[in-house]
Amino acid sequence: MMYLILPLLQVNVAEKLKVAPDNSYQIGVVIGSFLPFVLLVGVAYWMYYRAKKADRKE
Repeated sequence: MMYLILPLLQVNVAEKLKVAPDNSYQIGVVIGSFLPFVLLVGVAYWMYYRAKKADRKE
């Protein structure tokens, strides 16, 4: 099922930057493309921190 949805979620950032109407749109595209990665790293760090903290209590 995932192989059907994954191609729909892929975004060609280079193409969007090429046809961008102005610089603020380009900045939005760049931020929007990196934001999911940054959030994922933040959640992973939070989970690591919570697990490390719970390990110290035992």
